[in-house]
Amino acid sequence: MKKEPGGRLKLYGFNNLTKTLSFNIYDICYTKTKEDREKYVEYIDEQYNSERLTKILSDVTEIIGACVLNVAKQDYDPQGASVTLLISEEEVPLYVLDPSCNKGIINSGLSPLPSSVVAHLDKSHVTVHTYPETHPQNNISTFRVDIDVSTCGEISPLKALNYLIDSFDSDIITIDYRVRGFTRDVKGRKHYIDHDINSIQNYIAKRTINRYDLIDVNMYQSNIFHTKMKIKAMNLPNYLFDLDEEQLSPTERDNIIEKLNREMAEIFYGINISK
Repeated sequence: MKKEPGGRLKLYGFNNLTKTLSFNIYDICYTKTKEDREKYVEYIDEQYNSERLTKILSDVTEIIGACVLNVAKQDYDPQGASVTLLISEEEVPLYVLDPSCNKGIINSGLSPLPSSVVAHLDKSHVTVHTYPETHPQNNISTFRVDIDVSTCGEISPLKALNYLIDSFDSDIITIDYRVRGFTRDVKGRKHYIDHDINSIQNYIAKRTINRYDLIDVNMYQSNIFHTKMKIKAMNLPNYLFDLDEEQLSPTERDNIIEKLNREMAEIFYGINISK
């Protein structure tokens, strides 16, 4: 294996490995009444509208060292948002850029801000979708964010891992990371991964790991890595929407904590738990 000075592998052609980082992030909240549930959805849509999501994805693009080619975003009725960015590993000259690409410059006066955003990168993309969710027979409301960062080349989505975790209030996080395809060195030998990793936890900040219980499911031969995270400590006031803890009796507090814990456990383990 011939390497360039500094330990870099000397490749034939360009690095065309595809690295994809996928998140599901869940925020759990106690909403006592139908009105509270409706207000919660409105609050989430306001806090995480397509404008804010676009800012988050633009920051991700900068962190991983890519350039935005195009941004598409949408706020949905009655709830939710999506953003997609097409990005490139290097700046693309204007004379080469496809006329359909806006380089992230959007005329927001044409229509209401969307609730989803997609960013396209040259050989890469970043997407985010939000899903506020309630049920009339349940006092627990949830907010899910799905994020995908897919890159091709030397740029790595793992660089944005901690920024993305810190950008949301996260009770449950599921993370998938996979490397696909292969690249060749100058002798024609295939390389199916270009960096060392045995767990996504290698790239998660220590301060974050200390706050969560984590489980790994990894397929090393296939370069597929999966990590689940569940918040350890629950401070009840942080989970009450438009409700003061002092208004609750000790029995009510215990019942709410039980409901919140059940919701988190069901999402974390992917099963329904009998009451």
